[in-house]
Amino acid sequence: MRPILYLVIPCYNEEEVLPETHKRLKEKFTTLMKEQKISSKSRVLFCNDGSKDQTWNLITNYHQEDNLFSGLKLSRNRGHQNVLLAGLMYAKDKADIAISMDADLQDDINVIDAMLAEYQKGKDVVYGVRSSRTKDTFFKRFTAQGFYRLMKSLGVDIVYNHADCRLLSKRSLQALAEFQEVNLFLRGIVPLIGFDSSIVYYERNERFAGTSKYPLKKMLSFAFDGITSFSIKPLRLILSTGVLIIFISIVIMLYTLITKIMGNPIDSTHLLIISIWFIGGLQMLSIGIVGEYIGKIYHETKRRPRYIVEEIID
Repeated sequence: MRPILYLVIPCYNEEEVLPETHKRLKEKFTTLMKEQKISSKSRVLFCNDGSKDQTWNLITNYHQEDNLFSGLKLSRNRGHQNVLLAGLMYAKDKADIAISMDADLQDDINVIDAMLAEYQKGKDVVYGVRSSRTKDTFFKRFTAQGFYRLMKSLGVDIVYNHADCRLLSKRSLQALAEFQEVNLFLRGIVPLIGFDSSIVYYERNERFAGTSKYPLKKMLSFAFDGITSFSIKPLRLILSTGVLIIFISIVIMLYTLITKIMGNPIDSTHLLIISIWFIGGLQMLSIGIVGEYIGKIYHETKRRPRYIVEEIID
């Protein structure tokens, strides 16, 4: 039996690239249907995250021209992870499988074939992983790989070089719906589902058109959210650092005392200034880290909706 596939595409101000994305995906889905790999009920679901340009108008036009294309519109901008979740939760009730990809055509759409092949082997989750980062700048490559290594060192089960290009079966989508946290980091949540999974590799392309929706500030915020949502090791690091500083302080105190007993002059002014600044800075950093965790608890306890769907065309 041919599975019903929903391809979930988050969109935020993508009017420049969307016409080409629409064209390529139509060709791909037409081919997949002819080869009887997917059902004719399959859809491309464009999810509009409060775009300020013509993105939603384009999505509406595509749907009117061809019911292969569907649209989901959030009431306001809620961020990539929330709009992606909104699309996946809508697909959960419509499809046998859902694949998520970005709208900018950096994810190779031909990886869909490899993911479907893995699904036919019985895999519930298939991760799309970059085969290399040669097209990235040195800074982006260094920071991205450093982030994955840091997450691993903090005990987070995360797939190396995997973003949000993945296949989820129907039961995986249903399991994902059980996770209720407001601070979303899907790259960390999906591995927690635990169903049988596999990896397919693909070459990530340059962005076809438009500008990146993840500048450095957003990337850093996203990374910090991921760390604080899945690991308490930074809190334990504060405790360990405090113990270390106490130990160093005792050593310095003993050294100073012995030096004075031996009759040597001591000029501790500079040492005192450095110690005050160091301890003060460390305290502010520690309070900030603790504050981030408290802030997350604050948002979780409010139980506000992660997104509100304004309109659906299907």
